[in-house]
Amino acid sequence: QVQLVESGGGLVQAGGSLRLSCAVSGSDFSIDAMGWYRQAPGKQREWIAGVSKGGRLNYADSVKDRFTTSRDNANNTMYLQMNSLKPGDTGVYYCNVDLWLSGSLRVYWGQGTQVTVSS
Repeated sequence: QVQLVESGGGLVQAGGSLRLSCAVSGSDFSIDAMGWYRQAPGKQREWIAGVSKGGRLNYADSVKDRFTTSRDNANNTMYLQMNSLKPGDTGVYYCNVDLWLSGSLRVYWGQGTQVTVSS
């Protein structure tokens, strides 16, 4: 069984910072790409950042230069450092992982963590 556990959300004032973590546990798997999505109230879930297996980083324009994602392959963990947070960043943040399990590429989601930015 593969499990993704997110942590690090919370309430912060505008201009503040938060760091999210996404830890992948289980056995006999190999992680490929990893990414972060968020869903604001009343809106669809949107992709905001990703890191490939080789470490290439990509960001949505809305978070570029403020958010930084990284991965620790030794510990199967991904991070999202969020700086200069704005009220518009409020939402539920989800990690997304593509991984190889039993010869198949599968997609897993974290349970989501709430980020609230007050003005």
